[in-house]
Amino acid sequence: MSTQLRQLESLLYRLITAPSGVAEGLAAERDLDPAALDAIVHGDERLSAEARVDIYANMYFYRILDALKEDFPATLAVLGADNFHNLVTGYLLEYPPTQPSISHCGNHLAAYLRDHPLRERAPFVADLTRLERASAEVFQGPDAAALEPNSLRAIAPKDWPTLKFKLNPSAQILALDWRVSELLRAVEEQSEWKAAEQGAVKVLVWRSNARVFYRDLEKVEADALEAISRGAAFAEICDIVAACLGSEDPIARMNRMLARWLSDSLLTRG
Repeated sequence: MSTQLRQLESLLYRLITAPSGVAEGLAAERDLDPAALDAIVHGDERLSAEARVDIYANMYFYRILDALKEDFPATLAVLGADNFHNLVTGYLLEYPPTQPSISHCGNHLAAYLRDHPLRERAPFVADLTRLERASAEVFQGPDAAALEPNSLRAIAPKDWPTLKFKLNPSAQILALDWRVSELLRAVEEQSEWKAAEQGAVKVLVWRSNARVFYRDLEKVEADALEAISRGAAFAEICDIVAACLGSEDPIARMNRMLARWLSDSLLTRG
């Protein structure tokens, strides 16, 4: 690619993404005569060169807005279309896209909402947005062959204490301050949603057969899965489960959790 072409592409990108519009973008180009745009973009009696670039600038914003609406339908439902539009306008000023793929545009939206005034009307919205973003990341995340139940049956009893599992590499465990799972599920099912209740919760997000699932975790399961994530052996995981349960049978609970993890294609071999 020639230097001249790179410079031209860079200029058009700066103008199209200028926060306050093409006119102010041109004014900020100190080394560029505004009339020089006419030599790059041919205008006519209907549309000037600046007006034509403005069309692309509007398309750029609205394409991102539409993509974020698709990725964050529950956030959109909670905030409403106008507030969501204004949210995205401010968000793109602070977090302009830096990746070629539009799928990365929402990477920082939950963090941006943490201190946003819109939290006054919906204090749970940042956690909701975080769960929606995690769902998108899990869908696009790496894959690995799931552990099959038959492979466990072949393991000798003496080898179980030192056995190690891994979580599927795309899975995530989120620590949230608001119980937003049911709200998101209601929006996805196009049913009436209710504001989320406050309460610390850990949410498992995973993928199985090209579908993303999520559910709130009880403390015992969250602790066990986090132990797996840090490479704990099976004996240590069982000790953690036993310590959480008190009088409940830890062996029965461990067996039920293990069966569910296998059914959910959540585990791979360590």
